[in-house]
Amino acid sequence: MTTLITGATGHLGSLILEHALTRLPADRLAVSVRDPEKAVGLGVEVRHGDFDGPLTDTFAGVDTLLLVSVDGPDEIRIARHLNAVRAAAEAGVRHIVYTSVSDADTSPLSLARVHKATEEAIRATGITFTFLRNGMYHENYLPQGPGPIVTAAADGRIASVARDDLALAAAVVLSTPGHENAVYELTGARAWSFDELAALVGTTHDKVSQEERVAGLKGFGLPDFVAELLADIEVNIGRGVLAEVRPDLEKLIGRTPTTIEEATRR
Repeated sequence: MTTLITGATGHLGSLILEHALTRLPADRLAVSVRDPEKAVGLGVEVRHGDFDGPLTDTFAGVDTLLLVSVDGPDEIRIARHLNAVRAAAEAGVRHIVYTSVSDADTSPLSLARVHKATEEAIRATGITFTFLRNGMYHENYLPQGPGPIVTAAADGRIASVARDDLALAAAVVLSTPGHENAVYELTGARAWSFDELAALVGTTHDKVSQEERVAGLKGFGLPDFVAELLADIEVNIGRGVLAEVRPDLEKLIGRTPTTIEEATRR
């Protein structure tokens, strides 16, 4: 029985593989990456997998596929995801684990559109699935240098989560039974505000409008679609969209998820 992890050289995929290797024999694991040279030394079978091209051979003989969502503008991401889902069905994959986003089917986040479309495509295949609806990463919000924290989130709160905790949860799902057609909402242990984060790191929180935030992010050199997506997330944080704490992550990993305070200290 082969379990294949896509995007295994990325930030999340590499952590999932690291945890999976502590829970499954290496000869039962495989990875697919766009550039196999970057995967040398991982200790598992490496397959070439380009989501813009044919993937049926890449997924051949795979029982469980962990589909890590890719980056890019919405139209490109959806096309790549649907290509992967079709290839999984053609290759006879028996179970798909997909890294989605919080409340993908109902969320007002622009980010959710890609994940809703992908979840619907997976359901339509009739293949059993597990949707890992990941919250926002702590790492996205930790200050990278001096100066104020600037957001369009106002006084909103967010139940963010450590990337490594999400990776561990994915590895648990890959290595234990009983996750068929399950949907897990994976959040942190509590919701925090950016004022609290600013106090924690000894700075201030500058609250700006969505338009000002988009302009500022573009000024850092981010592509337009990324700047707009990040600002949209922050505005929705201000509306309380990502504040709910769910128990699923703690149940999967068997401990309290890493807090924003712990992530900041590290």
